[in-house]
Amino acid sequence: MTQDLFIGRQPIVDINLQVVGYELLFRSGMDDHAQIEDADLASAQLIVNSYMEMGLERIVGSQRAFINLTRPFLTGDIPLPMSPEQVALEVAQDIGVDARLVAGLKRYRHAGYRLVLDGLTCSPEHAPLIELVDYVKLDVLALSRERIAQNLRWLHAQGITVIAARVETPEMYEYCRELGCAAFQGFFFCRPKVVWGQGLPGVHATVVALLGRLMDPAASLEELERIIVQDATFSYRLLRYVNCASFALRREITSLREAIILLGSRTIRNWASLMALSRLESSRPKELLRMVLVRARMAELLARRLGLATPEQAFTVGLFSALDAIMEQPMEELLDSIPLSAEIKLALLGHEGTLGNLLECVLGYERAHWHSLESRAIDVELHTQAYLEAVRWADESNELLASLNEH
Repeated sequence: MTQDLFIGRQPIVDINLQVVGYELLFRSGMDDHAQIEDADLASAQLIVNSYMEMGLERIVGSQRAFINLTRPFLTGDIPLPMSPEQVALEVAQDIGVDARLVAGLKRYRHAGYRLVLDGLTCSPEHAPLIELVDYVKLDVLALSRERIAQNLRWLHAQGITVIAARVETPEMYEYCRELGCAAFQGFFFCRPKVVWGQGLPGVHATVVALLGRLMDPAASLEELERIIVQDATFSYRLLRYVNCASFALRREITSLREAIILLGSRTIRNWASLMALSRLESSRPKELLRMVLVRARMAELLARRLGLATPEQAFTVGLFSALDAIMEQPMEELLDSIPLSAEIKLALLGHEGTLGNLLECVLGYERAHWHSLESRAIDVELHTQAYLEAVRWADESNELLASLNEH
């Protein structure tokens, strides 16, 4: 079953009132205020929902996403899975500053992330943060005009870009603009808007198994791929992340293996950890998942033995052949948000091309459409052998996943 998802979004504008970014806010419903019981969980759900459920491009387009993170994320205790190109990490002014926090922020800065101090205090313990951040959000509603001017002069001398936050009147906007603020945020421009979307079915079993293997430095790419391909939903999420604007891919992905290689084990591990934290639960019929495994393996075997298509592409087509049923969304909408090649998409949407014909043969055998298969003059013995091997492989893969989840 799908679930309703909500993300708050408030624009940040420049001196010409052009949007330069959006602050993303955790929301549990359509209300324009948050109801947070567990801040770490809220941060995890916000990241997963933004990048892998709704898709970051839908929420912020090509602009930067500003995300307020809790201490475990900033110190690295909970690793961040997303790339730095399109995100700014916000640090709350009341966070406890110590050596571990500073070290974590230095690592993120070195990795290319933009850092934002959300609020300015004169406390000496915050001095190390000023040396690391790119932006400071100045709460102009809480300060006198004299203090605003003093803080701005000091921050400009440090080479820091100032965002005037909580700007609620045109007079305050003009005042901050004259003082040299580079960006603005507040009710005067726009109240936070809630973006609604539907979540995908959970991936709890695959995530647990992945975490177990990813913690083993000896785990091979083939082992990780074997676990990932057992779950079409998790595979789709990874492809959706690859398709986010921050990757700026100039080519299409031709197989799931290519996406796994592109992301690397570290990124996959981080996403798996974050999904486990956000408590996504599995709710899909197990037989449906077994069916797509059989289709994927059978298509791969036929492609290899008949030389009709690349085995990896054939596997991907089989794996995603029931994506609409698994995710309860139209196939067209699902494929629009992932960077698969046109050949794979045409095969999935209309059974066109070589891959589409191969999928037709797999489906025909699965559904016992013998007349259709006879008209294609297929090698029945070869298809039977491939089907039986695929069933055996799917059962072994499910047993592997179950055994990994027990540890």
